Amino acid sequence: MTGRLDSSRLLTLAVLALLVPVAALAHDVAQSDKAFVSSISGPAIPQFLYLGAKHMVTGYDHIAFLVGVVFFLRRLKDVVLYVSLFTLGHSTTLLAGVLLGFGVNSYLIDAIIGLSVVYKGFENVGGFQKLGLAINTKVVVLVFGLFHGLGLASKVQDLEMSRDGLLANLIAFNVGVELGQVIVLSFVVYLFSLWRDRPSFTRYAFAANVLLIAVGLWLTTIQIQGYLAA
Repeated sequence: MTGRLDSSRLLTLAVLALLVPVAALAHDVAQSDKAFVSSISGPAIPQFLYLGAKHMVTGYDHIAFLVGVVFFLRRLKDVVLYVSLFTLGHSTTLLAGVLLGFGVNSYLIDAIIGLSVVYKGFENVGGFQKLGLAINTKVVVLVFGLFHGLGLASKVQDLEMSRDGLLANLIAFNVGVELGQVIVLSFVVYLFSLWRDRPSFTRYAFAANVLLIAVGLWLTTIQIQGYLAA
């Protein structure tokens, strides 16, 4: 009984830990990556695959949003549907933003990404339902995917990629992002599949989403402060 209780607590703590970013600016471009990318000219597929995967795995704002998206999804086809909509959104604005050279202030975009985390947490606790609002969650996930992609585009432009081999490297980076997303989501979905049938899920699901809201507000506040200080 004690061993089962301890494993349940550990599982709950593991899921809750996914909601807490390790660093507010975890999605910024590392100077070592920027220096490495600026030295590349021509296609470098493996390198950009790695950078894309690394960027997603360390992108705690994106991870927090995806945790909120899959929190109550039990069926694999629903997970695939929502994640595909998110992927469509962020892939579109990532590729278009870099290739066309447009973007938005990174602080403002990251603040919106923080608000997307707030939205998912609030939706998961039934906040919109209590307000009498009927929101198409699929459309919202797609729209927030577009904003997440703009955030990625601004970070990629900070890498100062060479125009030589840009399209190939950008596609490789985007594929790397998707691979990183699959790695993270596989772990998250597996944890949830273990947790949902335990009594602790019923006890802590509401608190976990309140924590998700708090994380989103924290991320948003930090980005607004950065924007005002810039």
